[in-house]
Amino acid sequence: MSFINDDFLLQNKTAVRLFHEVAKDEPIYDYHCHLPPEDVASDRRFANLFEIWLEGDHYKWRAMRTNGVSEDLCTGDADPYDKFLAWCKTVPQTLRNPLYHWSHLELVRYFGIDCLVSEDTAKDIWNTANAKLAEPEFTAKGILKQFDVRVVCTTDDPTDDLASHQAIAADPDLKTHIYPTFRPDKALKIDDHIAFGKWADLLAERADKGTELFSGFCDALKLRHDFFHSIGGRLSDHGLESCYADFCSEKEASTIYDKVRGGISVTPEEQRKFASYMMVFFGQLDAEKGWTKQLHLGAMRNNNTRLLKKAGPDIGFDSIGDYTQGQALSRYLDRLDQDDCLPKTVIYNLNPSDNYLFGTMIGNFQDGSVAGKVQFGSGWWFLDQKEAMEMQMNALSNLGLLSRFVGMLTDSRSFLSYPRHEYFRRILCNLIGQDVEAGLIPKEWDLYAPMVKNICYDNARNFFGLQVAK
Repeated sequence: MSFINDDFLLQNKTAVRLFHEVAKDEPIYDYHCHLPPEDVASDRRFANLFEIWLEGDHYKWRAMRTNGVSEDLCTGDADPYDKFLAWCKTVPQTLRNPLYHWSHLELVRYFGIDCLVSEDTAKDIWNTANAKLAEPEFTAKGILKQFDVRVVCTTDDPTDDLASHQAIAADPDLKTHIYPTFRPDKALKIDDHIAFGKWADLLAERADKGTELFSGFCDALKLRHDFFHSIGGRLSDHGLESCYADFCSEKEASTIYDKVRGGISVTPEEQRKFASYMMVFFGQLDAEKGWTKQLHLGAMRNNNTRLLKKAGPDIGFDSIGDYTQGQALSRYLDRLDQDDCLPKTVIYNLNPSDNYLFGTMIGNFQDGSVAGKVQFGSGWWFLDQKEAMEMQMNALSNLGLLSRFVGMLTDSRSFLSYPRHEYFRRILCNLIGQDVEAGLIPKEWDLYAPMVKNICYDNARNFFGLQVAK
């Protein structure tokens, strides 16, 4: 019997029926990812399995390093097949890591390869997958079509020119709508005044608005926010250790900005105050346009200084942080709410010990204007695996309304990640099926089946309000 069989992860009859009759064929609404929009604009064709499977995948690199694989076979300049082979040697050692499930699910769904990954099967996998990748439908756009991806929201800096997004939007044959997401993290990083100054200068160039003064800086950010909106963007995103809530006046923020632009280092307190002011400012921009704000909280980034200097950020040296989240998150959301500018918001938690905190926090700011206005987002990064996704959904169920949950996203840089939606749906169906068969949910198909359908697709479509192809 195949490992990835029809009933993979489905451990009861109700789960099997729910998945195959309700969840399986729902379209995909990928409202947060890191796919390069230029790959879609150019309709990239991947030369081999390494390029589409291993290039940029820090999840796999972490596992390979742990398995004793040298850095040249992870992020270095080794031959692509040698890197792929190193991964195949690693896969058998990943039992009980979600990478084992994901890797086999991806090979089956994309390439029809139904064997266990190992050093012995590597050559056949390489040859079969590469032959598939040469077929017409295996370009970036072709993959989106194959998996019925209706919406993709990428992650974009305010200084990005969005030329790729404009090119994508001009393609009448692409049924997937690709939207930019406004992620202004660099606007908060005044602790490195040299890097911040360069970024502010680039912002001025992109917005055609001087940023020497704080007023110009804010105006430039608003102009870029307007530009994102003009080409369809309706989401913002912030990657933070924890929320900023050391609020200050515009005058004080301006003074701090002048100090930074003058080449003077700021104190940690000044950085927090400035960041807090800007986060309120961004909330106001989102609320004015009816956008949705996303807060990704809790990552401890770039822990390995030596390899950060050698290979750069975002290559697998990040961890779950143990930051205090509750008070600052409450104060930030409350400040926006008091100013009547709290937009629709999705908060993502990276430390499972805070699941119940997040689950209760969202209930404090529901105001009846939008169903599920403040969302507890899907398991993120280290938590986008079976156990943690169940933990997140259990917390949300116990403390809020699972029925209003906007469901799964890929949060990925890889075009091979769309089976993660299937993975999530199987876990969701199994969770609901267990409760039905245990008598915890009434055995009324018309009660729980529509909820599963909504979580898979409809809730996200209705919540984010983006234009979607039928």
